[in-house]
Amino acid sequence: MSFINDIKARYINGNIVEKLIYVNIGLFLFTLLASVLSDLYNSNSSLIIDWLALDHSFSSTLLKPWSLVTYGFLHANFLHILFNLIALYFVGNLFVEYFTEKQLLYFYILGTVFGGLLFLISQNYFPLFEGKKTVLVGASAGISAIFVGIATYMPNYQFKIRFIGFVKLWHLAAFWIGLDILALSSNNAGGHFAHLGGALFGFLYVNKAANKDINLLDKILDYFKPKKKPLKTVYKSPKKQKSTVKNTSVNQQKIDEILDKIGKSGYDTLTKEEKDFLFKQGKN
Repeated sequence: MSFINDIKARYINGNIVEKLIYVNIGLFLFTLLASVLSDLYNSNSSLIIDWLALDHSFSSTLLKPWSLVTYGFLHANFLHILFNLIALYFVGNLFVEYFTEKQLLYFYILGTVFGGLLFLISQNYFPLFEGKKTVLVGASAGISAIFVGIATYMPNYQFKIRFIGFVKLWHLAAFWIGLDILALSSNNAGGHFAHLGGALFGFLYVNKAANKDINLLDKILDYFKPKKKPLKTVYKSPKKQKSTVKNTSVNQQKIDEILDKIGKSGYDTLTKEEKDFLFKQGKN
């Protein structure tokens, strides 16, 4: 009894990362027990897995909509849950240093949902999966959302890895995603699509929440906008000052017209005169 009470106390006092780890372990042990009982009764399937895992078909998912979330708390075997929970422990505790525990739970659940949706799309779109019946289990999609989310928020955060040296967080995230991309035609291709779905959610959510500009065209247009210079107190004749203001207004109007043209038709549609004008204005 003291052992059980100790686990209860650890769960209650632990942070959200530890709570998720305990929930995953508890469900894993429960499914193992259910699998043993099904074997004793010569059953070829486990009722728990059938009820909570995500099936490959949309029709089955409509009958079990909760499986878009519950599959993220199930695992196929000991090594599967071991590696996932080790990753969750390190990445999750780094995440809660900069975000709230509630946000981590959102990332875990919504990353799981996005991963499940990409899994369903891939299973029903690519000819590779035609005629195959698969189910999805594992916390990797939710962990990918947390990992890529924190890597997007602070990409230059560095880890010191033995025998390698300092490695930036975005390098590790890129390596993580790269492995999934290379494995898209493997036996577990559906699982890797789910990982990428979770990673995509983490990236897009952090970019939107942080109001980061990821539009390359806007950055190019900003380059041609005239730079503001510090104000100077200069005494000039009223007549000359009026002429200068007029020229500035005309130039700005012409710049705005050219930028609008670029936004609608692209930079290549500009005439040579317009390109030369932008180049000269960019140097001022």
